[in-house]
Amino acid sequence: MGTDDHRVIADEALLRSLVPRVTGILVRRGADVAAAEDAVQDALVEATRTWPTDPPQDPMGWLVTVAWRRFLDATRSETSWRRREERVADEPAPVPPAGADDTLQLYFFCAHPSLTPSSAVALTLRAVGGLTTRQVAEAYLVPEATMAQRISRPKRTIAGARLDQPGDVARVLRVLYLVFNEGHSGDVDLAAEAIRLTRQLLAAVDPAHDAHPEVAGLLALMLLHHARRGARTTADGALVPLAEQDRGRWDTTLVAEGVAVLQEALARDRFGPMQAQAAIAALHADAPSVEETDWVQVVEWYDELLRLGDTPVVRLNRAVAVGEADGPRAGLAALADVDASVPRHAAVEAHLRERDGDLGAAARLYAEAARAASSTAERDHLVRQAARLNAR
Repeated sequence: MGTDDHRVIADEALLRSLVPRVTGILVRRGADVAAAEDAVQDALVEATRTWPTDPPQDPMGWLVTVAWRRFLDATRSETSWRRREERVADEPAPVPPAGADDTLQLYFFCAHPSLTPSSAVALTLRAVGGLTTRQVAEAYLVPEATMAQRISRPKRTIAGARLDQPGDVARVLRVLYLVFNEGHSGDVDLAAEAIRLTRQLLAAVDPAHDAHPEVAGLLALMLLHHARRGARTTADGALVPLAEQDRGRWDTTLVAEGVAVLQEALARDRFGPMQAQAAIAALHADAPSVEETDWVQVVEWYDELLRLGDTPVVRLNRAVAVGEADGPRAGLAALADVDASVPRHAAVEAHLRERDGDLGAAARLYAEAARAASSTAERDHLVRQAARLNAR
């Protein structure tokens, strides 16, 4: 890769890191967030065209100037331009430079309660992440026109919304975790993008804010899960369950960072569900093998999660941990409290039945779970499990 290639990549990373701050400046100058986001996207396109040959001395100032001009051009093209120009002057009064608060408010906007989860994810990737509509569409394996509609609809829904109301950090964290779990399609690694955006959010949240440890907890959870990414599938894409993964392929640098971020969050003594999930992931990352995992402590963390929010998914995962800590029959007893319609229930019961020696029931349950699998890789793995037991 040549020097120019490195510069282009560096410029793209810089552009995307500046997006929320530039958008925040436009909003404080009088633009609504949807219009500001459109203008910033136009400025990004212009930057990718001109920066490789004519890089600006002040990238932030350049983006603000170009985006503001694009916004004014769009404003004047509206039939109500006279009324709008009374509110928005060509030469706005100087404003303080955008900082962490602008970034945080933009996250809140993209996770607005009136938006569906998928709309919030798409808008976050565009408005905060700085991705183009094409990049978001490729990541979700849908046509660009389809994604354009997904992005435009939520922007119409919250058109005119201002960044002057308290936001829900927990809602933002849910959106970012959805991004993290979406996969790795196109030229954008969504898991890596979610980690970048969560780092950015952590820098924007006041350390004294009650939500700060939960943002750190989400970052730690992502890092610990991402560390195992290379061992989760075989070369041909087959799923490798945790117990069978080659732990030598786990990224120890990410594990160490995730544990350090989690420890700092827990030390603040403002506990939340993201920190609990990260603590469970840390126990898995710390164990040399599945047998050497501290399953008793894993169960204790699941008990903490239940106290914070009793959900079927938490109970399902707790049943697996109980089965490892106290034996498969104890796990089956814990599973009896979980509705059988919960996704992965049949797969968990199959695992516990197999460990208890009931291979016939386990094979039938693996086959049932395969029929309900949400992905091809998961389905193929469960089919192989059923076939393995049937062969015995």
